[in-house]
Amino acid sequence: MITVTTEATATAGSLKRLSDEGVSIWLDDLSRKRIESGNLAELVENKNVVGVTTNPSIFQAAIGSGEGYEEQLADLAVRGVTVDEAVRMMTTADVRAAADILRPVYDATDGRDGRVSIEVDPRLAHHTAATIAEAKQLAWLVDRPNVMIKIPATKAGLPAITEVIAQGISVNVTLIFSLERYREVMDAYLAGLERAAAKGLDLSAVHSVASFFVSRVDTEIDKRLTALGTDEALALKGRAALANARLAYEAYEEVFAGDRWTALAGAKANKQRPLWASTGVKDPAYKDTLYVDELVAPGTVNTMPEATLDATADHGEITGDTVTGGYAQSRADLAAVEALGISYDEVVTRLEDEGVAKFEVAWQDLLNAVKKSLSSKGADAA
Repeated sequence: MITVTTEATATAGSLKRLSDEGVSIWLDDLSRKRIESGNLAELVENKNVVGVTTNPSIFQAAIGSGEGYEEQLADLAVRGVTVDEAVRMMTTADVRAAADILRPVYDATDGRDGRVSIEVDPRLAHHTAATIAEAKQLAWLVDRPNVMIKIPATKAGLPAITEVIAQGISVNVTLIFSLERYREVMDAYLAGLERAAAKGLDLSAVHSVASFFVSRVDTEIDKRLTALGTDEALALKGRAALANARLAYEAYEEVFAGDRWTALAGAKANKQRPLWASTGVKDPAYKDTLYVDELVAPGTVNTMPEATLDATADHGEITGDTVTGGYAQSRADLAAVEALGISYDEVVTRLEDEGVAKFEVAWQDLLNAVKKSLSSKGADAA
C-alpha cells in the first residue's frame, strides 16, 4: 500500500508532535486582516494553533498600516473620540473577534487554551493601581471568558497580578527574563488564588501563563560573548537563553509540587503554565526553530510569530522532552557565562527595562499613527 503525503499532512506532522508532547501552540500576532481573511481560523484548523498573544508592537504594526481599519477609523473620527479611546476600541475589537474564533478551543479544553491576550497600556508598567484599573477595564471591554490580560512582571506589576487574579480575571504575565523574578511571579499568582478562594470564587475558572522571554537573552549575552572574542566565550554563544528557560521550568516544577500549591489544587485551581515568548530566532546563524525544538516540555505554551510557526511545520525536529534532562548543564552554562565577567543580574535587569521601553515606544508610535488618521478622516468628514 502506498501512502501519499500531502502538504497538509506534512505540515501537521511536527506541529502535531509538538502538541502531543504537551506544548500548546499560540500565535504571536494578530491583525484585522488576519481575522477577516479567515487566516486565523485556518491556522486553528490546520496548524494546531490554540491561542493568540498580542503586544503593543503587534498592534502598532497592524493598526499603523491602516489596512482593514479604515471604516472604524472613519466612524471614530466622526464621533470625535480621543486617540487613546480609538486605539482601545480597535484593539479590543480585534481581540474580541479572535476570542470568538477560538471559543470552540476554549470550550473543548475547559478554558486551558483558546485564549487571546491583550496587554495593559505599557505606560502603566510602573504603576500598580493604574495597572489593576486598566486590567479590569480591558476584561470588561473585551467581555469574553477566554481573554487573558497581559501584565508586565515589573516590581509594580507583581501586586497588580495578585489583585487581578484575586478578582477572578485570567492573566498572562509578560516580560519575564530572570529566574528570581519568575519565582516572584509564581508567588504573586498563588497569592491571588488564595485571595480568590477566600472570597469564594471558583478557582477552576481562573487561568494564567507566565511569559518567559527567550531569544532576547541570547541576543544580549551573545553580543557580550562576541566582544570578548575568546574561544571559551564564543563556545557559549546560543546557550544562555535555553539554559535560562530550562531552569525556569525547573522552578515551575518545584513550585507546583509544593504544599502551598497542593492546597490550591484541592480547590480545583489551575497551574500557571510557563509560556516561551520571543521564540523567533534573531541570529541567522542559528536554526530558525531552535527555541521550539529545544524547549519541549509538558504543560508549556510556545507563542510563535508566523514565520517560526511555518518553519516548525516545515522542518521542526520534535524529539520529545528537551527540557527536564538538562538542568545540570543549564546551571553550568550560566555559571560559565558569569565566570567570564558577564553579570546575569545586570543582563536580565537591562532586558526588562528595555522590554518595557520598547513597548512604550511602540504604543506611542501607534497613538501617533491613529491621531494622524483621525485628523485626516475627521477633515474628510467635515
